[in-house]
Amino acid sequence: MNRAATVFRKEFRGYFISPIAYIVISVFLILTGWFFFSTFFLFGQAEMRSFFSLLPVIFSFIIPAVTMRLFSEEFNTGSYELMLTMPVSPPDIIIGKFTAAVAFVAVMLAPTLSYGIFISFIGDLDWGPVAGGYAGALLLGASFSSIGLFASSLTRNQIIAFITGMSFCFVLTLMDKMLFFLPEGALNFFQYMGAGFHFQNISRGIIDSRDILYFLSICFVMLYATNLVIRERK
Repeated sequence: MNRAATVFRKEFRGYFISPIAYIVISVFLILTGWFFFSTFFLFGQAEMRSFFSLLPVIFSFIIPAVTMRLFSEEFNTGSYELMLTMPVSPPDIIIGKFTAAVAFVAVMLAPTLSYGIFISFIGDLDWGPVAGGYAGALLLGASFSSIGLFASSLTRNQIIAFITGMSFCFVLTLMDKMLFFLPEGALNFFQYMGAGFHFQNISRGIIDSRDILYFLSICFVMLYATNLVIRERK
């Protein structure tokens, strides 16, 4: 765990050394702020449901942009081979990079708490669903981070890693929105596989163990797949 923590500190610090982190956070806040406040005054309701409904789609291309460099950049520059000479194992590297990405997502979400504070001044905001929404956002962000990390481990090209990760995330996000194309017998299965379905449940303040298990399962499967890819490269 100490070795994974060392990798975490290196990667998390690396986000804020380059301008990419500030650009990604700025784009995220501009998009969410614009879409949220452009509809908030139309409905006139003291809630953040419209904000959370946007997150799966926005995360689908924001988070792959955050994770695309984690392995691809090191493969391209040759620094990964140097890392292997140090006393760290592939799981240490993967866990360190994954937790750094999740921590960055948490930092990116933190300024949006001001939306809830603003709403509470002009209306009676129910903080229960808001807390559930942020818990769901972290689980969704962790799942998409694991997918992005896996995509980054497949190639040394960051653009390819970004497109691959974004494609995976969009499929999971839109899967439960495309059910009308599917036969009736397959509806329940594909609905359960959709990330948006599980996220919306949590964002309403409904804490169901099946939704939590879904996101944790994605994290485990993607991190395990990343470990297999990294071991094969080694």
